[in-house]
Formats: sequence, structure tokens, C-alpha cells
Amino acid sequence: MSSGPADLNSVRIAVVSSDPAFRRMINDQLTGLLEDKLKQPCDIQMFDDKAPASFLMEPACALITFEDEEELKVLSRLASRHPNMLLLALSGNGSVSRAVASMQAGAHDFIARPVSADVLSSRMSEMIAHHRPAPRSDIVLSSRPTAASTPDGMGASRAQDQSSDFEIMRDFEGFIGKSPAMHGVYDQIMRIAGSKAPVFITGESGTGKEVCAQALHARSSRSSGPFIAINCSAIPADLMESEVFGHMRGAFTGANDDRKGAAELADGGTLFLDEIGEMPLDLQAKLLRLIQTGSLRRVGGSQEISLNIRFIAATNRDPLEEVRAGRFREDLFYRMHVLPIHLPPLRDRSGDIVPLAKSFLNQYAHEEGKSFRIFSTEAERMLEAYRWPGNVRQLQNAIRRLTVMYDGTVVEPDHLPDLLHSDDSFERDLNRAISDLRQMGAAMSDAIQPFWQQEKQIIEGALSHFDGNISRAAAALEISPSTIYRKRMSWAQKEPA
Repeated sequence: MSSGPADLNSVRIAVVSSDPAFRRMINDQLTGLLEDKLKQPCDIQMFDDKAPASFLMEPACALITFEDEEELKVLSRLASRHPNMLLLALSGNGSVSRAVASMQAGAHDFIARPVSADVLSSRMSEMIAHHRPAPRSDIVLSSRPTAASTPDGMGASRAQDQSSDFEIMRDFEGFIGKSPAMHGVYDQIMRIAGSKAPVFITGESGTGKEVCAQALHARSSRSSGPFIAINCSAIPADLMESEVFGHMRGAFTGANDDRKGAAELADGGTLFLDEIGEMPLDLQAKLLRLIQTGSLRRVGGSQEISLNIRFIAATNRDPLEEVRAGRFREDLFYRMHVLPIHLPPLRDRSGDIVPLAKSFLNQYAHEEGKSFRIFSTEAERMLEAYRWPGNVRQLQNAIRRLTVMYDGTVVEPDHLPDLLHSDDSFERDLNRAISDLRQMGAAMSDAIQPFWQQEKQIIEGALSHFDGNISRAAAALEISPSTIYRKRMSWAQKEPA
């Protein structure tokens, strides 16, 4: 352990390892390397105990070495008890299953041993720099626009602008939203961004799946590499193979030159496959081979091309239902569905509607040379009352339309689309509430449910309470996060097809 009192400004790190040689290496080399990279002092504590009863102080980051199930339980227990702690797992077994097990237990990153102090310090400094400080409800990040407007409309335009007084307010990596549901998403992104494992994003159209993928890329060690996004639903089936895997000259009519596909262009970075369920089944098999082997052949080519890619997939459908229907390969689903993220619809985060609308109004008023600055109280009420079936993209389009069509400084109810003036939304909400109450009454009158269904209700209820945060739900239920992952997989098998 450290010999003196901790510097209040130091980065606190705990090392839990039963390997004395590893602890000596950390003690002799890591501190200086980390302090050089982070530009601030580090206070490192050593634990040779596999399960320390408590930390002398809760660290900002912990290194955990594990070689068996008991040591993996230590990692899971720390993730449950200290949800804000950054956890880096190390193991002599560098298999994919071991990496996945550590991530499911709550680790932010996984490294196979042996590893040099220099490599370890680089990965740790990147993880700490990307994840600290954690987002809080009272923090808003202000940054200047940097890139093209995103298809899902989360955050405001990132187009370069020379105006000195135009700034877009973001809460997290292009997202705007301080609701508990969104903070749960931010926490998931921070936890898994540093991993090399595939990520599977689900959510309705317009919820910001591409923005989520960009955030994962931006907070990963691949952030300096390319981010390549491809929408599988927007490409004709006969062209998709060439778009993803590339082709050689003469491979088909019109192939006049060798051409790299999206996968090759993403080498060293991230490949985002939006609406992956729209990919034909034969190409899904080819994609599965690329993920498993890390290599591909272009259409019409014979050479194996090795690539280094982080895969992120997304869909607006229920992936398990797609698997049951035979539209999505089961083996590809389980290969991609390692680190899942679900984006909530806008109707489940109504407190974010007005901040999003204000950001879009600021953006488009500036772009269109208009004077709009605020919404009237009644206009804000109408925005919050509407259910927004098209989610953030629909809200974005509505604000842009009114900015183009009207003039003024205050957005009034008459400026808003006609559909927001209809009482139909209220009637739909009322009918839905009545239907929900009837379903609840029917459920209460049913016979006793099987134990696994009651167990599912308890766990899903805890997850809902903690906005999908598995570590916090597990801590409240006094179980490990890995138990929740395992239970969810068993439920999927028991649910009727």
C-alpha cells in the first residue's frame, strides 16, 4: 500500500492481485509512467488479498487480476459495490470468452497478460482520461460544432461556424439529455467504450443509435482511427456485398477499378452497421466470418485481407424476434450481442424534450438567419404533451420547419405542427392507460406464475428503477451483474417462440 497520506488531487488506484511479481512490477514502474501520462500524481494501493473486506479509500480506478471463478467474483462484487469505479481486468487467459466474462462482471476494459508496464499505463491513462469525471445532472458541456449533422438528430449541428457567440450545449458526446434514462445510457457507454468486444444497439428509429456509436468510438482507444457507418436498409441487396466487402476490377459489370468496401475503410477504427437485420442472410454469414477471423476477401478476389476493426451494430427491431422469424442468423446475433445498449424513446424521457427543442431552435435560427430564441410556456407544454412517435428526429424536423416557415423571437403554439394541436394524442394516452390498467387487473387474477417468471419481474423491476444500470440493480438485489446477464439469457430460451 502507499506509505503516506493521499494527495487530494491524486488519481487513486487500487491493485488487487495474488501475484507478487505483478505487484512488484506495478509498484516499481507503473506509478511514474502513469503520472507522466496523466500529468497529475497517482496514489496506488496494493492488495494481495483476493477479496479485501474494504478499501481504505474508494479508488477512482482498480486493477484486478483473475484466473479463476473466485477471483472473477471479486471483480463482480467490486463493480456492484462501487458503480462509479473504473475497473481494468487482467488475465493470463486472453480468450474472447474470458474477455466477455470480465465485461459482463462489470469491467470497463480487459487486457491479456503478460503485459508491460508501459502498455498497461497507456491503457489505464486512456481509460481514466475518457471516463473522468463521470457525468452529473448539474453539468452541461459546451463545445463548438465540429462535424456534419447526425442522421438521428441527437445534439445540434456540428458544422464549422465562424460566429463567436454561437455555441451548442451538449450533455454527453453529442447527446442532449439529463433524464435518468439517458444517464443510464451514458454510464453504459463509459463502461464499454474501451472494450474491443462488439456492441449491439437497439432502439426505435430516431433515438440516436448512430450518435451512440460515435460516442463509443470517440471514447475508445480507436478515436484517432476512422469511423465508418453504413446503413444496411438503404443499400440494394445486389450492391450490399460490394459496399461492405469491396470488389476487384472485373468482378461484375461496371467494376472498372479495385474498390475498398466499408470494412476495409474502417481498418484501425470502428465499423457501424446500422439496421443490420436488413442485411441478406448470405451476407450475414460472410460478416460472421469477418468478425470471427478478422479477415475478408473482396468480391472477385482471392487474397485474404487482415483487418483490425471494432464492430458496432444497431437495429430498430426486436433482434430475438428477428432470429425466431429466420430473418437474422442466430450465430451472428450471439456473436454481435456481447455488449448491448438500449436507447429509450423520447416519450420515456419527456424532461429532455424542451432542452432538445431549444438546442435545435438555437441551431436552425442561426443557420436560417432568424431571430427565434425561446418557446412560450404554452408551446413548451404542447411539446412535452406530444408522444413523438418519430422520436428526436421528428422533433428536430418540426423545429427546423417552423424556423424556416415563420418569423419572430418567441415560438408560439400557432408555429407548431398541426398534429401537436390535436386532442388525439391525449385520447391515445388515455386509452393506453385504460388498457394498461385492464392488463394489470387480468394479470393479478391469473394463477400463480412459475418461479422464473416471478424472478424475471423482480429483476426487470430493479433494472427499470435504476434506468437499466445493471451494476446498481445487482447491488440493490445483492446479486452479481453476471447473474443478471445469465438470467436474461435463460429467459430468452424459455419465452414462447
